[in-house]
Amino acid sequence: MDEVENAPGASLLVDGRGVTAPKNYSRGNWIGPSVILHTNKNDCALTNEIFGPVLSVIQVDTWQEAIDIENNNPFGNAACVYTTRGAAADWFLQRFRAAMLGVNVGIPVPREPFAFGGLAGTDSKFGSFCDITSEGAIEFFTNKIKVTTRWPQPEELSKGSEIGNNSQTGSKKRKAEFTDLGNFNGKM
Repeated sequence: MDEVENAPGASLLVDGRGVTAPKNYSRGNWIGPSVILHTNKNDCALTNEIFGPVLSVIQVDTWQEAIDIENNNPFGNAACVYTTRGAAADWFLQRFRAAMLGVNVGIPVPREPFAFGGLAGTDSKFGSFCDITSEGAIEFFTNKIKVTTRWPQPEELSKGSEIGNNSQTGSKKRKAEFTDLGNFNGKM
């Protein structure tokens, strides 16, 4: 974080250096949640692998520029995109070069029975060798890609909002009658 703080153009929006380790875990290096805003795609936090609750954010002008930054990184652990458009999510998912892909989730690490792992052929600490905690140790030349997504309920479907108004069928607007708090859309 000290490097980030001194890097030209990088801003530390949330600084996790003040976190105290739990009593039984006082040895080691600890950092709390941190958010870094970058203006340079070559900033050290974007080009080095960081294991910790650190989110790096960089604003780009085009989708392709975002993909180029992600795919030019030598690590292949994870990539995420936030969107309300399925077509946009699909565009990114087809182009990310990472083993754990996420849509609208902060950390795209799937639950059991899938293990953490990088993408073979990258400089990920585990991706060059295997998926370290499962059968991937045997199949280390196979790219196992997992997609974790979350689709927030559109505002137009929230309880009390008006929906409908289809000019082709002549239907009128009506009040939405449900609130899907679990965001399951009636399915599990």
